[in-house]
Amino acid sequence: MTTLTFLGAVGEVTGSRYLIETGDANLLLECGLHQGGAQADRANRASLAKLARQVDAVILSHGHLDHSGLVPKLVRDGYRGPVFCTPGTRDLLRIMWKDAAFVMGKDVEWENKWRRRADKRLLEPLYEEDDVDAALELCEPLPYNRIKSLPGQARLEFHDAGHILGSAIVDLTVPSGGRERRLVFSGDLGNPDSVLMHDPARLEHADVVLLESTYGDRDHRPMEETIEELAGILEQAYADGGNVLIPAFAVGRTQEILYHLSTLHHQGRLRHQKVFLDSPMAIQVTELYARRRAALNSEDLSRLDHAANGRLTDYLPPLQFSRSVEDSMAINRIQGGAIIIAGAGMCNGGRIRHHLKYNLWHQNTHVIFVGFQAAGTLGRRLVDGAEKVKLLGSEVAVKAEIHTLGGFSAHAGQTQLLAWAAGFRDRPAFHLVHGEPDAQQALAGALKERHGIEAGIPGPGDRIDL
Repeated sequence: MTTLTFLGAVGEVTGSRYLIETGDANLLLECGLHQGGAQADRANRASLAKLARQVDAVILSHGHLDHSGLVPKLVRDGYRGPVFCTPGTRDLLRIMWKDAAFVMGKDVEWENKWRRRADKRLLEPLYEEDDVDAALELCEPLPYNRIKSLPGQARLEFHDAGHILGSAIVDLTVPSGGRERRLVFSGDLGNPDSVLMHDPARLEHADVVLLESTYGDRDHRPMEETIEELAGILEQAYADGGNVLIPAFAVGRTQEILYHLSTLHHQGRLRHQKVFLDSPMAIQVTELYARRRAALNSEDLSRLDHAANGRLTDYLPPLQFSRSVEDSMAINRIQGGAIIIAGAGMCNGGRIRHHLKYNLWHQNTHVIFVGFQAAGTLGRRLVDGAEKVKLLGSEVAVKAEIHTLGGFSAHAGQTQLLAWAAGFRDRPAFHLVHGEPDAQQALAGALKERHGIEAGIPGPGDRIDL
């Protein structure tokens, strides 16, 4: 029998990893970073050498680092097989992996300074740019709705997940016990209310479904209400004379926020004259989205094209790209009146931490969280009401007003997850992944109550027969 072992993103949102063993070949579905605190760091540092020797092929649903971010480490630890992903994901990986290697290198360099003084063992980065280059060479792009033969007589097909550029639902057929079994992994299902992406594809046939459950316990606020709340916050921030900080998820969320700021601008409702995108990775991804317009939702783009007379440069005239460190530092000399979009989205690294250090203690600062904040991250502590936080070696009082706008999520909410799951005709076995325990329990209960679906909630290391 072919087996599937749950190695990551079980009982948590990050660290996606599942091992499929057919007897003739081993397939690794996802190889993602764990995010959030010291425990996540330890998990990321664990050797992947044994796994690298076992695996014949890697399959990635999309480019977010919690799904793909340890592939270069897998290569560093010895993997040399193919990495299957969509063309859009391949384009994003070139940006995201290189950025991750750079940031990790800087973090390790900083950490090792005090380790030398304390005569402690020095750390090595999880991977470096050479490892990224080697991993990119292994990537084999597979467009949506095209079938690819894999080792072990398996077949792979990607369907549009509507989450970010290139995101896919993984449709995998494997031999097991003398017959074929069909495994569908939802990946991260998109929110149909989000702009720029298409709606997630609906599948009807599967034997086993791995279903994400990030927002399994709630629905998102309607988009119209969310945009109105955003406009209200920006109006209040302008009146207060303070800066607005938006921690940026570089892929997907940043481009969506820029879209809505552009819409507000053309409606005459954006009074701020300075909008900074202060994230080298988010800038590169935004430019990639512009180049890959054909892959985006044409109806959304046509609305902006009409408002800006078809000129990309006129979408959001106040926007400035802060590419260099000097550009970023100059922003902190602005006393008020700026919207600053900076990475990282959960505040666990990147330039946003510098802006928080300079702005959190001002009462007229507004911080807007537009994405999920995983347990253990600085963003989660701020959302949960921390009165003080440590930033870059200093303790900083939290006097700023903290806002959470869940309606901008690029993930499906509970109702959308239920509808997607109900589309399968074959009554497959469901297993909930990519969710915190409360969200998973709530989704499992709703699946049972509304559709009679008994969904399992696996633990780390659990194994099932396919």
